[in-house]
Amino acid sequence: MRAFGFARDLLRSDSAGAHRVTYTELFFDLVFVFAVTQVSHVLLHEQSALTLLHAVMLAMVVWWVWMFTTWASSWLDPERGAVRALFVVLMLLGLLLASAIPEAFGDRAVLFAVCLVLMQLSRSVFTLFAFGRSRPEHAVNFVRIIVWHAVAGTLWLVGAFLPDEGRLVVWLIALAVDYIGPRTRFWTPGLGSSALASWNISGAHMAERVSLFLIIALGESIVVTGAAFSTAPLDVVHLVAFLAAFVGTVLLWLLYFSHSQQSGSAYIERATERGMIAQTAYTYIPLLLVLGIVLSAVADGLVLQRPSGLPTAWTAGLLCGSAIVYLVGLLLFRRATGMRWSLTLVAGAAVVAVLWPVAGLLPTAVVAWGVNAVLAFVVLTEAIASRRTGTRAD
Repeated sequence: MRAFGFARDLLRSDSAGAHRVTYTELFFDLVFVFAVTQVSHVLLHEQSALTLLHAVMLAMVVWWVWMFTTWASSWLDPERGAVRALFVVLMLLGLLLASAIPEAFGDRAVLFAVCLVLMQLSRSVFTLFAFGRSRPEHAVNFVRIIVWHAVAGTLWLVGAFLPDEGRLVVWLIALAVDYIGPRTRFWTPGLGSSALASWNISGAHMAERVSLFLIIALGESIVVTGAAFSTAPLDVVHLVAFLAAFVGTVLLWLLYFSHSQQSGSAYIERATERGMIAQTAYTYIPLLLVLGIVLSAVADGLVLQRPSGLPTAWTAGLLCGSAIVYLVGLLLFRRATGMRWSLTLVAGAAVVAVLWPVAGLLPTAVVAWGVNAVLAFVVLTEAIASRRTGTRAD
């Protein structure tokens, strides 16, 4: 394995500060601001169970592409010219992929699939060659990853040329392959599974990157709220709905960044075997947080479109369902990063679940504020518990 690879070292050094988030990574994230916006707009423009399934699948794709790049950038040094060039290429492909999201299950399926496959394979092949000379055991791991990308990529490309029903089935299988790979440690015939030692990354870098993606998702909620209110009548009803949407976004931010982010970051940084923690707590579980935020943003947009009267089943479901998904994701994240099981989070999710069936009998704005009241209760209770145990909030 030492006989091939880039002649120049493109990996981060082990010195202090070498694993900080770089401006190249932040620049790359701009594409995903657009991608998250595109996913939320899919649900804003059409409300149906099939559209919801499409939106969840698209969000999972966007998250997975971003997350694999985050893992790679934990090892690659974005300050190197070749790595910067890789990020620019990925940005271009990501922009094309994001532009195809509204018609990913329609006329732009081929563009979506091709860009997805190219992003996954090009990044992994580049990282393989970056590891080739200095860390052959990591290079073998990326051979495994490339095999899994190739299998999933074949399904994405085949599905793009099938009719609607066939495309959905094949793409669901492709998505399952993508998500199963890391859990099997990319087991490959003849190569076996990757060693946990080859997954060690900077815990601080991983925690900060995931936090920044959650900020992107929360930013989309702000954009949806502001855009909807800018075209709405300026009256008391719409103002109350606007405030409900804004307060809801602030509460989601407080739930993660006041009571979980710092503790999670400290936990993974102290751990000796960070690979499995990074995979569980910072790769799989945050998807629930992202989905909760995106669905909440869509709900806010729908509330501002029709703040008075009774909510539709769709709007009520998004208002309550998004909060439940977020609270469950936060509960799992806390446990995966060594924190206690939170009865407050369980109680909050249960109360919202009880509110859901009766939400259709209440005015839309009342439902929105009711969900906010539950989230506020969870925030305050967690803050009190944090002070009693002597843990420090961000």
